[in-house]
Amino acid sequence: MLNLSGSLLLVPYDEVKAVCLVKEFEAPDPKEKRLFTTRPKSAGLWVRMRFKDGDLLDGLLANNLVLLDPYGFSVTPPDPSSNIQRVFVPKGALRELVVVAVVGSPIKPAARTKPKPPDRQISLFE
Repeated sequence: MLNLSGSLLLVPYDEVKAVCLVKEFEAPDPKEKRLFTTRPKSAGLWVRMRFKDGDLLDGLLANNLVLLDPYGFSVTPPDPSSNIQRVFVPKGALRELVVVAVVGSPIKPAARTKPKPPDRQISLFE
């Protein structure tokens, strides 16, 4: 990894908690949202990650199994207007990862479809 002065840092993989892709290099804002307060609007899997140190982080994971990485998860954080754009979380940094909801599922359940009206109405009295 590169630090702010441009020198290379070697960090053992098992010590990495998260890698954040940011707009600008600046000190993290302590007020930055780490959890969704309402249901996200974007499509994907709403996941809640609990790190080994007890921290919680929500994110949106792509609802596509082909994009799953064997080394970790790349999620979109809760606040799209914050400095952090994407977060890569190694699997080894997590205690648990829970899917909270599936947002924007393209599959419509059968219960939501309207029943087809009968072809012909029968009369009670002939």
